[in-house]
Amino acid sequence: MSAIRPTRSLVNGLLIAAVLTSACATTVARDTGPAPRELPSRAMPAPPDIVPVTRQGRYTLLELTPEPAQRHLMRQIVEVSIPPTLDTNVGDALRHVLLHSGYRLCDTPEAATLYAFPLPASHWRLGPMTLRNALLMLAGPAWELSVDEASRQVCFKPVSVPDVPDADIAKAGRPQP
Repeated sequence: MSAIRPTRSLVNGLLIAAVLTSACATTVARDTGPAPRELPSRAMPAPPDIVPVTRQGRYTLLELTPEPAQRHLMRQIVEVSIPPTLDTNVGDALRHVLLHSGYRLCDTPEAATLYAFPLPASHWRLGPMTLRNALLMLAGPAWELSVDEASRQVCFKPVSVPDVPDADIAKAGRPQP
């Protein structure tokens, strides 16, 4: 056994020396042709904004930025059931939809006729849809929505119809020859 030990340690020492010397070896690059043309230097593009994230659970990363509906309140998704009563009108439904939206309904004399209309049964359940679409649906196509973001007020005014001369109306009503 004593003869095997020096041989084994000698082999181990040679292997270690071979590994160390091979790690120091260098390679010479071959000349493969002319050097590539140097491109003019350009300013590096700005890195994109870094979005902070947090880990939730094992596999989920959440961006720590507000949702688009939180930045633009008219884009929030609403799903509302209007309480059906005998005298529910469009004004009550508009106020109910705006209840937790952050907006309030403005009271103007021109919108009073819209608010007094009875609410159709098909409008008792709304959504899911954006707040803007829900308001437009309740008001109908004859009314224009205007939003004052500074005071967070929602107003309606009648859609202006372009003036059409009476002669054009008369022509439109007659059958063409």
